[in-house]
Amino acid sequence: MEKTELRNNMIQQLKKLPDSERTKIEQALAENLTDSDVWKQSNTIGITVSNGFEWNTKPIIEAAWQQGKLVCVPKCLPKKRQLNFYELNSYDQLEVVYHNLLEPKPEITEEMSKDRIDLLVVPGLLFDKNGYRIGFGGGYYDRFLTDFPNRKLSMAATIQLVNKLPRDPFDIPVEEIITENGFWQRGGG
Repeated sequence: MEKTELRNNMIQQLKKLPDSERTKIEQALAENLTDSDVWKQSNTIGITVSNGFEWNTKPIIEAAWQQGKLVCVPKCLPKKRQLNFYELNSYDQLEVVYHNLLEPKPEITEEMSKDRIDLLVVPGLLFDKNGYRIGFGGGYYDRFLTDFPNRKLSMAATIQLVNKLPRDPFDIPVEEIITENGFWQRGGG
């Protein structure tokens, strides 16, 4: 199957998840992430502000704030097809942009350089055993990850895990994937 077809199939699956199952998975994902050593060792967390059918990241953002960690969230620059991350201290620093995404207002937030982000939570729809992913189709994260120096992981339900995905030369894998059942290591299961 092509990436577009795989992407669309997974979006439909995620949208059909019953609320009770979604809530259970989201709670487990958040707990598994915030209980992990990589989380505990990280002072600055890069993460998206979830939207629609995506796994809810607000409890993770709030846990980071409660633990005194810096949180930074991405702003898409469509003309350049790139991401910049900005420190987020309050949801009031967000604005609704295209596709109803919540992004930081650059005029009231501080831009964060890549090397200051200790842990980057990379979004995606499907993941394979080598850490490759199918995201939302813009290539923003693959561009951002080309010279990202620190830890990168993703959160996914087990229904989002497959043995092998089609990949392009510019695709960059994540090191680890957190599921509702714990860590799914690259090359493992």
